[in-house]
Amino acid sequence: MRRRWFAFALVVGALAFVAAGCGGGDDGGGGDATGNEDVTGEISVMAIWAGEEQAGFEAVAAGFMELYPNVTVKYTSGGDNLAPLLSTAVEGGNPPDLAAIGQPGLMADFAEQEAIQPIDELRDSVVDGFGESVADVGVVDGTQYGILFKGANKSTIWYNVASFEEAGVEPPEDWEGLKAAAETIKAAGLTPYSVGVDVGWPMSDLFENIYIRSAGVEMYDQLTRHEIPWTDQSVKDALTIMADVVGDPANMAGGTDGALETEMPASVAKVFTDSPEAAMVIIGDFAPAQGEFTLEPETGYNVFTFPSIEGSEPAVVGGGDLFVQFKDSPAADAFLEYLTTAEAAEIWAERGGFSSPNKNLDVAVYPDEVTRVTAGALGEAEVFRFDMSDLQPSAFGGTPGAGLFKHFTDFVANPDDIDGITQKMEADAAKAFG
Repeated sequence: MRRRWFAFALVVGALAFVAAGCGGGDDGGGGDATGNEDVTGEISVMAIWAGEEQAGFEAVAAGFMELYPNVTVKYTSGGDNLAPLLSTAVEGGNPPDLAAIGQPGLMADFAEQEAIQPIDELRDSVVDGFGESVADVGVVDGTQYGILFKGANKSTIWYNVASFEEAGVEPPEDWEGLKAAAETIKAAGLTPYSVGVDVGWPMSDLFENIYIRSAGVEMYDQLTRHEIPWTDQSVKDALTIMADVVGDPANMAGGTDGALETEMPASVAKVFTDSPEAAMVIIGDFAPAQGEFTLEPETGYNVFTFPSIEGSEPAVVGGGDLFVQFKDSPAADAFLEYLTTAEAAEIWAERGGFSSPNKNLDVAVYPDEVTRVTAGALGEAEVFRFDMSDLQPSAFGGTPGAGLFKHFTDFVANPDDIDGITQKMEADAAKAFG
């Protein structure tokens, strides 16, 4: 049964969008285009992006229209209401031609409804551009439906450069080194971590990074699909490792109570300042976008890769936006193929605020060294896995105050109750997966 998150006003808004045929965007054109002038038509696109992100995507669309001067791309921002707007448009039989969505589970729902088109003919181009691991994020039941064009690297740890220098520590490469650095930081009179439990998802991200490194990729996939229970010893082992960070109140700015009351942006602000409350914050590559900070990248704050655990191979846990096709047309096909190219990614990458998983993109185009490190890791990743919570049924993996978000919050509050918490996780997972 599909969930209805929207009120009547949203329905009216969605119908207005359909009637308008996705307003906005550039009309393209130009007689010196190098693309196929036989491809004609108008493409309507929806995504969450607004503001600078919308400007970045519209620049990508403008690049396409230079290559295809007889095609017009019109973009509409759905904002945070994108999912219900798309669902409404599908129900009304008038979805946009293309959309970029951030939840593979929603993509799978649309595929099950036969609302989106298979794009198996682009599989080779997707693999050539992004590698098999990233390409597979867009696969449902063996069929390619999506292209992960815009990515997010969640396997990053940010640090205050002055705090590390004061404590005399360097960015560690393995978990034992991270634990040692935290102890040295405490011995220097500083607090190692700023932890923002928020509604629970930052703790889910931390667990996922630990789990893929401690249990391995195969078990990560099995747990994602609930082929092994949340009471499995591998989950308990990962939570035990996670307690190295959140199990000791002295490790966290404000202690346990402070962590439980801190939202993610505030956790970043406690590190990205001249008077830091903590030396590190474990959060994705979007950390610098969480506020207006006086510290400069590299000299004031910097980043290192989530460390290896017991010799684990490199892996990136991340998120991103998947392009899917609701309506088939030569113009929409050409646009999707364009999105598999490094040239399309480069347009947005050089503007900033964008990370591409395209392995053919030259990281030199990113505007600063920190972004070259975090975004470059996406393109270089041999192993990429989408955020596990985003792949779960939303009642279990994506609802504040319920499911995984609640249980990881409870774990921070009571890290000694691993058996009890994993039992509750498994009970909720069994309900969600039916």
